Amino acid sequence: MYQPSEYSPTSASVDLTALAQNVAHVRRLAPRADVLAVVKANAYGHGAIEISRALQKLAVRRFGVATPDEGIALRQAGIQDTILVMGATVPAQFAELVAHRLTPVLYRADLIPTFAAHARTPPTPYPVHIKVETGMGRLGVSPNDLLELLARSELRGSLRLEGLMTHLADADNRDAGQTEEQLTRFQQALHHVQERGLAIPLIHVANSAGIIKYPTSIHSLVRPGIMLYGYHTLSNDTQAPELRPILTWKTTVAHVHTISPGSSVSYNRTFIASRQTRVAVLPVGYADGYNRLLSNRGQVLIGGRRVPVIGRVCMDMTMVDVTDVPGVQVGEEAILIGQQRSERITASDLAAWQQTVPYEILCAIGPRVPRRYLPLDSPAGAASQSS
Repeated sequence: MYQPSEYSPTSASVDLTALAQNVAHVRRLAPRADVLAVVKANAYGHGAIEISRALQKLAVRRFGVATPDEGIALRQAGIQDTILVMGATVPAQFAELVAHRLTPVLYRADLIPTFAAHARTPPTPYPVHIKVETGMGRLGVSPNDLLELLARSELRGSLRLEGLMTHLADADNRDAGQTEEQLTRFQQALHHVQERGLAIPLIHVANSAGIIKYPTSIHSLVRPGIMLYGYHTLSNDTQAPELRPILTWKTTVAHVHTISPGSSVSYNRTFIASRQTRVAVLPVGYADGYNRLLSNRGQVLIGGRRVPVIGRVCMDMTMVDVTDVPGVQVGEEAILIGQQRSERITASDLAAWQQTVPYEILCAIGPRVPRRYLPLDSPAGAASQSS
């Protein structure tokens, strides 16, 4: 297993007290719902094991992952609470799901008997969730087929139907039409289920945008993801809670030099100096997750000021123009995501420069970047390290 050096000049710090504040926001918005914390994709790049351990201290007892491998990693790290595998699974993975007590989301009728055949060993019926397709166009059982599926004998034998869910496709859009249609379809399906006298303990629809914007999407369980980490993708005119980004990504200046007008920086000479230019070289590049699309487009904080990325972002290095920031020296801190003095750059800023979403920015921060964790209620600086 790759372990980055503790002396790496590039690192990410994760503020677990800010995480606690974001969890508190979730609970204020959904006071009667249980929380399933989505920690897939390495907790959106923040470190799934450390984030899950911190969430346990905050009385979160349910976790959501995308793949069995992600769930197994949490089990091996000692996370014994409920882990829901929300992504696509195949029969070859079912034995591992059962062996590690991972709860699957089943999304096709044929998966029920196949999974039931693997779940006969446990002494009590094995919990499963069923996903209903209401408009995401991805995984899920059609509402028209739901009642027939729920009547299967396996769900009264070796399997126990613990949850019913759907996923909102467009809840962060200013136009509420698609989301309202999805909520209506799911509510109709749920009504038919309840008419048949079927009691399902966990009903869940609300993702982060749903929690913030659609109270009617909140049932017995909510699935916050990006909002745990301090972000949302709702339009600017939406009243959102005061979420706190929990990750700071920083590096240090490795080299400073001056180039003359007409000189170029980096591959393919995409930056040509129009003046005498002081260039700072940062030891971070696209292999670390700092995307090549930020070439001649991104910004970094040095000396409390925004400085532009110049030339192509390289695999391992990025150059910035520090001509207008007096006295920049080797070893000086550079902030890629985070705050420095009164200036701030967020993952949403990087997303805008790359024409993507903050999810991708955070997930892309690679394993070469060590994560250092500021413990719950700790002063800044007292950090534990983990890769």
